[in-house]
Amino acid sequence: MSRHARHLDRSGPHNPFPGLKALERKLGREVPHRLGSNEGLDMPHQALKARFGDELATLARAYGDAEAMDVRQRLNTQLGTPLEALVIDAGADSLMALALRTLCDPGSTVIASAGTYPTFSYFAEGQGCHLVEVDYRDAPGVLAPDLDALAARAVRDNARVVYLANPDNPSGHLHRDADVLALRDALPEDCTLLLDEAYHDFRDDADAPAAGEVWSGVVRLRTFSKAHGLAGLRIGYAIAEPGLVEVMHKVRIHYAVSSLALAAADTVLDHPQETAQHVRDVIARREALAEHLRTLGADIPPSATNFIAVRLPEAELTARVHRELLDAGTLVHRPAHPALGHVLRISTLEDALEPGRLAALERALEAQH
Repeated sequence: MSRHARHLDRSGPHNPFPGLKALERKLGREVPHRLGSNEGLDMPHQALKARFGDELATLARAYGDAEAMDVRQRLNTQLGTPLEALVIDAGADSLMALALRTLCDPGSTVIASAGTYPTFSYFAEGQGCHLVEVDYRDAPGVLAPDLDALAARAVRDNARVVYLANPDNPSGHLHRDADVLALRDALPEDCTLLLDEAYHDFRDDADAPAAGEVWSGVVRLRTFSKAHGLAGLRIGYAIAEPGLVEVMHKVRIHYAVSSLALAAADTVLDHPQETAQHVRDVIARREALAEHLRTLGADIPPSATNFIAVRLPEAELTARVHRELLDAGTLVHRPAHPALGHVLRISTLEDALEPGRLAALERALEAQH
């Protein structure tokens, strides 16, 4: 049985607008006179130029490369991932929705951890899937998706997709690659592991050869929003088997990624030392914040991301601390799912280390001890 949705098990649909860049690559030459795409290429953009400069105005006028060849070539060079195993879209969220459109028929069963990144359930339900949730491993020293429980439920319910964030959001937990692949091997034959690696760059082994590997039966989602600081431009990539990538292109919005986002991704990929320094700085702040709160008695599971999770004794206390922080002008994240209502997720920005910024949380911790 094929992994993808039944209605895609045929020739087509085919992208009606592959774009000028794809045509130029096919012809092997530049096409200088763009009279076929009905873009506003003659818009003066005086206001845009005045605010942002000439280069942005130029990028704004034209569609981007629908095949994102420049970004894919850079990823190929840096990760070793074959070009045909890479697909670029408007961030990991858009790639998640694309994967579900590709893999699932209405009514397909999908499995996720109860309280994990909620956008998956949002898209799954919007796709008409049947969502089944399993509990986290919530024990002293660990707050993590339960891989054995995910696999068992997938087998029991003949699931089409299992979703796993690794590193996890909101706990920060990192499973070893060997354990993730063992989960993949335990799934039904036609079930795909949708592996959300949005925080991959904060792993200690982010540059290991395995980072760019194509794993059979797995769609690996990455983003430029976190370590690369391009959240507002919406761009990310997926690594998957070329045959599945080919099917994903049947249902992908071909100009979802803007010319500006493509150019920005090219730029940050061309300056990896800046990203690497940023990651080191974030990790240093993460460890400093975790250590500070632990000295006050906080229960903070290990994190391999750009945030920490603070696990409080009960949901009612957590809700009160969350509200008091917001009243003081500080927004931290409290998962909406009741299974993780006792958790606060705090981004490890410099602002989080400002004295008094997390005063309500610090008071609550001191009162507990």
